[in-house]
Amino acid sequence: MKNENPVIWFEIYVDNINRAKKFYESVFDYEFQELPMPDSASDMEMYFFPSDMHSENRASGALVKMDGVSPGNNSTLVYFYSKDCSIQEAKIEAAGGSISRPKTSIGQYGFIVLAMDTEGNMFGIHSMN
Repeated sequence: MKNENPVIWFEIYVDNINRAKKFYESVFDYEFQELPMPDSASDMEMYFFPSDMHSENRASGALVKMDGVSPGNNSTLVYFYSKDCSIQEAKIEAAGGSISRPKTSIGQYGFIVLAMDTEGNMFGIHSMN
């Protein structure tokens, strides 16, 4: 059996998709692409995180606004890759989020930052530096 990243997709649920999009674009310096939804899913709005859907190394995902699904207080924690998580940590509060755990060593596995986005979702940032 091959050792591959088994995670292929994630969704971060939001109440205000424009506010959430602005937050993640500000913290990670990238732009989202809207995913056009079919008429059968007219209660959903989705914006993709930049990704290569064919990469074996990283999962792809989206910000999602869907009727009946609220953000925050869920049991999903997404970690984003970083060259140095202190770079994004420095941008989080200015973008409207908050730091739950500042850059912390996890020994030989690198460093993490835990933060809350503008929608009340906790997320992590991981780096080896």
